[in-house]
Amino acid sequence: MAATIILDSKEFFFNMVEEAFEERKVDTYPQVKSYIVDVLKHYLVTENLYDEEDSSGKKTRKMLSELLLTAASSQAQQKIGHLKKLGDSSLYISGFFPDSFQRKIIDVDYYVDMGKIAYDSLSSTVNEDTFSKLYKEISVKFLDLVDALSLMSRKAKILDEDNLLRLMDLYAKTGSSLAEEALVEKGVFNLSQKKQLKQ
Repeated sequence: MAATIILDSKEFFFNMVEEAFEERKVDTYPQVKSYIVDVLKHYLVTENLYDEEDSSGKKTRKMLSELLLTAASSQAQQKIGHLKKLGDSSLYISGFFPDSFQRKIIDVDYYVDMGKIAYDSLSSTVNEDTFSKLYKEISVKFLDLVDALSLMSRKAKILDEDNLLRLMDLYAKTGSSLAEEALVEKGVFNLSQKKQLKQ
């Protein structure tokens, strides 16, 4: 298989997002696609996932609840920055790395909930109507966007789709239609059984 050389990350991500949105039938504004591309470009630099270094020099991230608390007690401009970081990182991590939550106390559904809260708060915090609608749309469609990112991750071989128990857990906790389709495709259950899994 020939290697692909990526000359323009924005164009590369835009094509991936377009394809994933089309395949997942995500119906949303063009601005949302552009926003997702910008999020992917931002986190292409791994350092952007981290906030600070601890005393040993190890890079660390603030807990999502810390970011939310900091945002709540900040002035308007700083609040927008904190909420955006909370929403963007929740979206990116829950979409691209849901398996990273295995055997951890905090699971992907927590990231999904926090992401929705962050974008919903952003929609009522920003002054510009365009951005307010954008953030509201991302909040409402958050799980659809996570599914689109998960599809991109799977195609890039980041997501371990063979872990059936994890897929079942992901579907049970978030209702992810991508996880549901993967389970049906693998013959784990048929569409008439899906309600039993969620109960």
